Amino acid sequence: MKYCSCCGELIRVGVPEGDNRPRHICDACDTVHYHNPKIVTGCIPAWEDKVLLCRRAIEPRYGLWTVPAGFMENGETTYQGAMRETLEEANARVAVEDLYMTVNLPHIDQVYMLFRARLLDLDFSPGEESLEVELFGKEQVPWNQLAFPTVALTLKQYFVDRDKGAFPARMADIVRNPANPRGFDVNLIGGEW
Repeated sequence: MKYCSCCGELIRVGVPEGDNRPRHICDACDTVHYHNPKIVTGCIPAWEDKVLLCRRAIEPRYGLWTVPAGFMENGETTYQGAMRETLEEANARVAVEDLYMTVNLPHIDQVYMLFRARLLDLDFSPGEESLEVELFGKEQVPWNQLAFPTVALTLKQYFVDRDKGAFPARMADIVRNPANPRGFDVNLIGGEW
């Protein structure tokens, strides 16, 4: 950020009085511009023992599979955003059941909030951001073609919990670790794969 979005003057980076971290500050109009994490919301739409996945028609990760999800919009709840994303990406109508997995990604300033959902019917088709949509059982999921680590983590835990017959709320952190050959550590709180 170089210019203030309120008055157009140059801004500086500094620690505002009473704060503890650097922020973008406009000395001309005394505005402090806060940059906070983005929320990604979506669904794990289920039908019997299968889940609905979308093959991405956009970057990043064009051609790979994911659950229907995307950035939350202003003026909507996480629940509403999850339903909207499912309708936009898969033309699917769902009944959202509960928040299932929250994944913190501090290295890219994102938080994923994924809900369990029940497909209301089998009338689904690719939306503008999807090449195709398909129902997959646990053994048919294209595990090596999933678009994001958040999705792989969530789906693996989902099938473990489904087999146990219980879906407690889950949380995970995916954080950078330069000592790790993959570059990231995954801390799943209260879950197992």
